[in-house]
Amino acid sequence: MEALHPLLFELGMEELPPKALLSLRDALRDDCLRRLTEAGIQPSGVTAFATPRRLALLLEGIPAHQPDQIHERRGPAVAAAFDATGAPSRAAQGFARSCGVAVEDLERENTDKGEYLIHRETRSGAPLEQLLPELLSASLAGLPTPKRMRWGDGEAEFVRPVHWLVVLHGDRVVEMELLGLHSGRATRGHRFHCPGALDLAHATDYAGVLEHDGLVQASFEERRESIRSQIQAEAEAAGGRALIDSALLDEVTALVEWPVALTGSFDARFLDVPQEALISTMQDNQKYFPLVSDTGRMLPRFIVISNIRSRFPEAVRGGNERVLRPRFADAEFFWEQDRKDTLASREPWLATVVFERRLGTLADKSRRLVRLMDELATSMGLDPEQAQRAALLAKCDLGTRMVFEFPELQGTMGRYYALHDGEPEPLAQAIEQHYWPRHAGAALPDGPLAQALALADRLDTLVGIFAIGKDPSGAKDPFALRRAALGLLRILVEKELPLALTPLLNAAATAVAAQVADASAAVPRVRGYILERLRGYLLDQGMAPEVFEAVAAVEPDAPLDFAHRARAVQRFRERPEAESLSAANKRIQNLLRKAEEEQSGEVDERLLQAPAEQLLLDALRTIEPRVAAAVADGDYVAAMEHLAGLRVPVDDFFDDVMVMVDEPELRANRLALLARLARRFQSVADISRLATG
Repeated sequence: MEALHPLLFELGMEELPPKALLSLRDALRDDCLRRLTEAGIQPSGVTAFATPRRLALLLEGIPAHQPDQIHERRGPAVAAAFDATGAPSRAAQGFARSCGVAVEDLERENTDKGEYLIHRETRSGAPLEQLLPELLSASLAGLPTPKRMRWGDGEAEFVRPVHWLVVLHGDRVVEMELLGLHSGRATRGHRFHCPGALDLAHATDYAGVLEHDGLVQASFEERRESIRSQIQAEAEAAGGRALIDSALLDEVTALVEWPVALTGSFDARFLDVPQEALISTMQDNQKYFPLVSDTGRMLPRFIVISNIRSRFPEAVRGGNERVLRPRFADAEFFWEQDRKDTLASREPWLATVVFERRLGTLADKSRRLVRLMDELATSMGLDPEQAQRAALLAKCDLGTRMVFEFPELQGTMGRYYALHDGEPEPLAQAIEQHYWPRHAGAALPDGPLAQALALADRLDTLVGIFAIGKDPSGAKDPFALRRAALGLLRILVEKELPLALTPLLNAAATAVAAQVADASAAVPRVRGYILERLRGYLLDQGMAPEVFEAVAAVEPDAPLDFAHRARAVQRFRERPEAESLSAANKRIQNLLRKAEEEQSGEVDERLLQAPAEQLLLDALRTIEPRVAAAVADGDYVAAMEHLAGLRVPVDDFFDDVMVMVDEPELRANRLALLARLARRFQSVADISRLATG
């Protein structure tokens, strides 16, 4: 048996885009594993490495040769391959000739489409030197890189110019050419600390040699944890707590090969600027980690991750402090200048900014929000004047210097400026939080006014964009309508707002009609789009698809009501009665569908003949008021528990009673009884959708 050895592949290059590094590493790993498996090679393990200057894979248990491969070719059907005397036809002869064998050497194989001629041959596996160049080239060509470049005089293309290539099988170099490079055993260490070549004696030496001799932590995960622990240690020493944003941590990890954390400081006077602005410029522009106190108050400290182990750390620290100072000075200037004008005074500016050509300016959008907030104030018990003023001011901070410089602070700065102008706290909070949730899983608006404004903003965007015919399609969603719909649903469901969807959409369409006359025609499409998002939202929470379909069949209009019904049906589905009652309801639906014209309005008790009929009617009479009361209270769990008690009388009915008898009057009465039973269940959901048969 051929010996198995680890295979190391490393491609060294200029610094890769930091936000793409992890996806490039994972895509390379997954594609190489897939291609090796298809070639008959199944690695026993794989470790993927990624630094700014390299992508690498260490694959365990790789043979020097690909295993022998059995290749099959299917020929003509046997019926067409031989004539009545058994002589081979021209089709059989041509197929055999193309395979390089005689007709009698072909095999036969039975398939679901009949018997066919087939040729099988065993081909010797290719050595790694022959197999890997094509495999690796295909994997590199398929990496998710938006742009590729050329360098030097060659024709090779990659996301960045490449400079070295290592391919080792155990202690042996696998000779090959890739992207204009010849493979070898020499990797390279840190760009500044160890710029020369480092020879690898064995594939498994890779990570150790780079770390000890090259000052490179090749493992992305180990480097990230090193950065995290260094940040926490520096923060503790400085008497604070670091704000470690996960996306920023990944980005910084992708920027350095040998991380060294340093704590810097800035002038405490800048703490008078809203800390969100300071945090934003530190995280987004400088890739620093801010420090806060135990109470969350910002400290005049930050942590920077350097990519060098400097002999003069004070110089590195000072350089970063000097870079930060003018950015904070700009934020301080914007903060001081913006407060010279009130937020309300910026309202005329909204008319100068186009929201969307057919939907008008931001001023038009604000007017639509005012109308929507007037509607929502009634249904949510809000102060109408405060609701309308919140709508008028919601977008005004977009005209401030601070938001122009830091767009991610829209809403946040609106809250600060509104409070500075003396606006009530709930109104200022609504200006900030009407953008919430900003992304999946993020915090939702807290107060009723903020929730209403967040709903109004999303309703206007959804209905308006659909009304002008720019419905999202496939992966294209330039107006972030999917995020808007999910945000709207999360607010309605998680904040337990029992608002019906159709009236909200109609109100939004009425407001949009000022710009798009037939906006109401878009309402059914928007409602369908939101319900599809509700489906995904509930399925992500573990809801079964058939549960969603069971509830959707009765068309509840309020997302909160829909979610309550779905959770009750999900619980019912786990009961022992569920399977029998679901199957019975499916049978009932089929019977009612086939005999729709024969159903009478009410059950005539005089026509009940079998004891099982009377028992079912009596059971219905007993539970109907209980179910109705539970449904009226929105207690769908209790309603389904009452309905579960019908299992025995329903089973007995179908065991003892023939519904589709010849007598029309008797048949219609039994159908009416079943229709009454179905209506009771459908007051919650159509549980026939749960049946598996």
